[in-house]
Amino acid sequence: MTEVRQEVLLGNEAVARGLVEAGCHVVASYPGTPSSEILPGVVRFKKELGLNTHVEWSINEKVAYEVALAASYTGKRAAVIMKQVGLNVAADPLMSSAYTGVKGGFVVISCDDPGPHSSQTEQDTRFFAMFAKVPALDPSSPREARDMVKAAFELSEKYSIPVILRPAIRICHARQNIDFRPVPELERPAAFEKDPGRWAATPRFRYVLHKELNEKLKAIEADFAQSELNVRHEGQDNRLGFIAGGASYSILTDTLREMGLEGRFPILKISTPHPLPQQLVADFIAGCERVLVLEEPDAVIELQIQDKSKVLGRFTGTVPAAGELVPEVTYGVLAGLMEELGLPVGPYLDLEELDRLVAELELPVRRPRLCPGCPHRAAFYALRRTLGAKAIYPSDIGCYTLGLNLKAVDTCLDMGGAVTIASGLYQAYHQDGQDVVVAATIGDSTFLHAGIPPLASAVHNQARFILVILDNSITAMTGMQPTADSGLLADGRMGNRVAIKDLVQACGVKFIEEMDPYRVKDFQALVKRARDYIRQEDGGIAVIISKRPCVLYDPTPLRENPVRVTVTEECDACKYCLTAFECPALVLDEDLGRVVIDRRICADCGVCIDVCYKGFIVPA
Repeated sequence: MTEVRQEVLLGNEAVARGLVEAGCHVVASYPGTPSSEILPGVVRFKKELGLNTHVEWSINEKVAYEVALAASYTGKRAAVIMKQVGLNVAADPLMSSAYTGVKGGFVVISCDDPGPHSSQTEQDTRFFAMFAKVPALDPSSPREARDMVKAAFELSEKYSIPVILRPAIRICHARQNIDFRPVPELERPAAFEKDPGRWAATPRFRYVLHKELNEKLKAIEADFAQSELNVRHEGQDNRLGFIAGGASYSILTDTLREMGLEGRFPILKISTPHPLPQQLVADFIAGCERVLVLEEPDAVIELQIQDKSKVLGRFTGTVPAAGELVPEVTYGVLAGLMEELGLPVGPYLDLEELDRLVAELELPVRRPRLCPGCPHRAAFYALRRTLGAKAIYPSDIGCYTLGLNLKAVDTCLDMGGAVTIASGLYQAYHQDGQDVVVAATIGDSTFLHAGIPPLASAVHNQARFILVILDNSITAMTGMQPTADSGLLADGRMGNRVAIKDLVQACGVKFIEEMDPYRVKDFQALVKRARDYIRQEDGGIAVIISKRPCVLYDPTPLRENPVRVTVTEECDACKYCLTAFECPALVLDEDLGRVVIDRRICADCGVCIDVCYKGFIVPA
């Protein structure tokens, strides 16, 4: 008997294992927490097993979606991976592909971030499934997420429809023991069959396809009513029942167990939130006096329930309308209901006592900030120091949003929004004849993702602002994925480099200069030249490429040329360096009455020498 291999995997790695075990041929993604580890997981298994799987970090989620979709058109199994706000970027092809359908199984893995922990919004991918009229599966554990990948491919191929798999952050970043199953040979040759009435459908044909889609959803709902993915647990006390799905189901069952109520109440686990199996849900509700719906981050199941007369949830105010349903929140909801039922329950977690114990530790409160030695800090400092408080500073999505702390970020909307907001701000003030300097910042990966079209549009429409592209050679915040500018591919091979400077020039920008932001004084002089240029009669947009690798990704330059610094005893604790530069390695020593260097975290970048205008920070 062959021994089954087991391994404790991250939820995202379990999804990756599910993809290779389901025979997925093409996997495309754009990184974003909490989804980032899935594609590297596929790369790992591809290398270990010698698979002929195509994997790629695409330039953005729309591109990734369409690359994978095209593979599906040829009959191959394909998947696209993103975080929940990435689906906004891919919404256009999602809506159309629901109509045209697919050929090979096509799975859209969109990872939600209730909380939110690292996202602009707390939006719910299940609503996108309703909006696009495609089925959605909602796993409650890493193991179930792995299993649902195969189920999603089979459902996709049965009905020729994209299928959304929606693991939330507590599934993505949980760990569980996973049995490794055999990985099939990829034996499906590409075979695109021309069918313009479907793949290139005109509006009249889209109407026909829409009617077909509606019929598919009816059939899928009937399948879901019989699906083993949805599980009903009977209980002894029908005064209260629970409907839950995803991570909320796991937290519910754990919390009931901790409260000594395991098995007491009936529970309906819904793993197929759209289309909701209405009859299954209605039959369950009919057998209970009241039913509490637990789901996150929004009320997707609750909204679809047709008769809500017995239903408690977000719409009744029983469940909080925002935030994660973490154990302590779930306990609070359940404890209130148990009190109404006359069921005594002990304290699940004494939060007041916990708060008291934490306060006694007297731990310093530190807000999020850029790492010691981060090149973005130097760039932000130079911008703010040169342009002052009257300039307006639009920025973008990435770790550099922490330029907020250096007062060099005034807006942050979405990917690429720095460029479009800068353009709109310029036009609004220019319309009134006001000379207001706008200085936008955007990361290298974000510029490639969504900054190129707005830059071309701004040039075309004669906008004038400074754009600083913060090029640290990597997609830092989401896990150090390579950018197209680096030339590296997802599996570590070298592809063709797409240079940011060339793209900027192709957009029609005339002022393009590249500089290491560690050269603070030179960088300030460059910002002044850029400001003068945007004011010239024949000026336009000025682009500065702030180029230095992330110190976490490539510390080599600092190791080879460290600049060790010290603070002299003359330091008068004016705190300018702490507020204007805000490096974590600069610390005010209350006993000494001056700033000192925290050697444990100092990166030896030496930039703070230029920051202290009094000359109290000097080379050691």
